[in-house]
Amino acid sequence: MSEDVLHESLREYEGRPAAVSARGKDPVNEPMIRHWCEALGHPVPPDGSAPATMLQVWTMAGLSGQARRAGPYDALLGALEGAGYTSVVATDCEQEYVRELHPGDEITFDAVIESVSPRKATKLGTGYFVTTRMDIRAGGERAGTHRFRILKYRPAEGGRNAAPDAGSGRSASGRRPRPVVNRDNAGFWEGVARHKLLFQRCEACATPRLPWLPGCHACGSSEWRAVESAGHGTVYSYVVMHHPAFPAFDPPYAVALVELGEGVRLVSNITGVPCEKVRIGMPVELEFLRVDDDLELPVFRGAV
Repeated sequence: MSEDVLHESLREYEGRPAAVSARGKDPVNEPMIRHWCEALGHPVPPDGSAPATMLQVWTMAGLSGQARRAGPYDALLGALEGAGYTSVVATDCEQEYVRELHPGDEITFDAVIESVSPRKATKLGTGYFVTTRMDIRAGGERAGTHRFRILKYRPAEGGRNAAPDAGSGRSASGRRPRPVVNRDNAGFWEGVARHKLLFQRCEACATPRLPWLPGCHACGSSEWRAVESAGHGTVYSYVVMHHPAFPAFDPPYAVALVELGEGVRLVSNITGVPCEKVRIGMPVELEFLRVDDDLELPVFRGAV
């Protein structure tokens, strides 16, 4: 099947449902709001409402999943699998907030396959971007919209990396995905290029923040200044990745949420120690790791 014919067949799925009248497993509730806020370092809203960015939380199925029959979305992914586009990566999501969610709100939602892009060439490989749109309701009223986009792709062959470093997750079998640099986070990556780990400090309330954002999550001010971290931290949480295999990484490797001494947290790799020896509370020190000729990343070297 030619690529043009394949794309035309994939477009037939556009507008078809991915979920119909689905129901959130739990109503909006205070414990989930509290846990989410604690995990992200976000203050619980004074009125007890759920932070707007929790929108998707109330639709998620959890480890037990949702009881459902295979539908058009499964058929679309199956068609891509059958055509050789066997790998998948989530690329981005967009959210629109219409009303606040409060404890006790019952959540229902519908999802539709909004679009399938023409075949695209990416650094991961060639493939198709599939966008689904979820319309979320609370007590029957529209509460928001969540768009989620994935890339179903055929992995690129070859690729070259620098020599692997123990615990870094680097592999000679592929190139690391490039960070998305935009106007909000460009200063962070400019700092990395100068071997500086920069975070933001609000000029109004002095709250530090990382990752970089256009406004303060504590007071809403848009005034801030960049501050260099000393690079000392501890492992706040971590996972050891074994699966799925990805061409640019050599599992197993440790991915950690590092808490820096200045009170901000950053997701990064742990280097210098075997991944099975990484522990919560382990002290770590910032270093910069060149993973490709044109890419350096901030990582943290652990001490056993």
